Amino acid sequence: METMTLGEVEITRVLEWAGPIAPMSVLFPDLDQHPWRESDERPGPQFWHRATDDYLAAVQTWVLRSEGKVVLVDTGVGNNKERSYMPAWTHRDGDFLDQLAAAGVRPEDVDLVINTHAHADHVGWNTRLVDRTWVPTFPNATYLIAEPDFTYWNPRNNIPKRGSVNGVSAHLANGSLFEDSIDPVHRAGQTLLWTGTTHRIDRNLTLELAPGHTPGSTVVRLGSGTDRALFVGDLVHTPAQFTHPWCDTCLSEDQAAATRSRTRILEEAADRRALVLPAHFPGHGAAEITRSGSAFAVRRWAPFTDVSPEVDPAAAPSA
Repeated sequence: METMTLGEVEITRVLEWAGPIAPMSVLFPDLDQHPWRESDERPGPQFWHRATDDYLAAVQTWVLRSEGKVVLVDTGVGNNKERSYMPAWTHRDGDFLDQLAAAGVRPEDVDLVINTHAHADHVGWNTRLVDRTWVPTFPNATYLIAEPDFTYWNPRNNIPKRGSVNGVSAHLANGSLFEDSIDPVHRAGQTLLWTGTTHRIDRNLTLELAPGHTPGSTVVRLGSGTDRALFVGDLVHTPAQFTHPWCDTCLSEDQAAATRSRTRILEEAADRRALVLPAHFPGHGAAEITRSGSAFAVRRWAPFTDVSPEVDPAAAPSA
């Protein structure tokens, strides 16, 4: 199943890409200080390739249908984008729009686009290339971007950055994405740069600031009837952060703040039985969690189709 309904909101998972990103020891340097690799706490094979130590991820969009509106949560990598620090994402020619159409959504049907934060794998399909010009992919949509992220990643502001990916500083990695995926929709008059700590979309959906990974990192809250869900973006990258919530990724701009945000949101999810939908979980993509001492454990996985990235065994180092 790729669609479920919570209360009055329908949720559809649309996958763009799945595969290895980088070694776990590189992306989660603090996690590497714990003996998780040999314990029952290690993530399953759909999240981590033990032989290569590769962190396995999905790049996906959550399509929400709420109060007659079509809402996209994150827009993935996109096509034709220059992302030299991540070869699998550079100059792509993927079928994301076909996958979206298979879910019953044409670009002109989209009412709202939510970028949980301004990283390359969350804003890519904000735009598409037409006659060598980047234009909004969703012509009738309002693009919701937290103002702190818009300001922080705007290269014209020249704000120093801390995060890095595959040895490339966040300043260099995100400069191009602002120019090809954010500035064009802003110049088209389609952005809403929301401010404050929360922003109400409708009676079912609310945005909440959860800074750390980026200054404008956002959680999308779903509350409809008795059902609850939290679209947490990159607050959680791997199930290992359920059992080790104090371990953050090298991609974050403020690791301490990201850890505080993650812990707060996971505590709420466990206490209120809210489904947690991270941006990059392959496998079943989402989980209901419970408290386990000072950490958390998976109570059950969501019933979405199991998407397990493939890793070439030939890439594994010899024993």
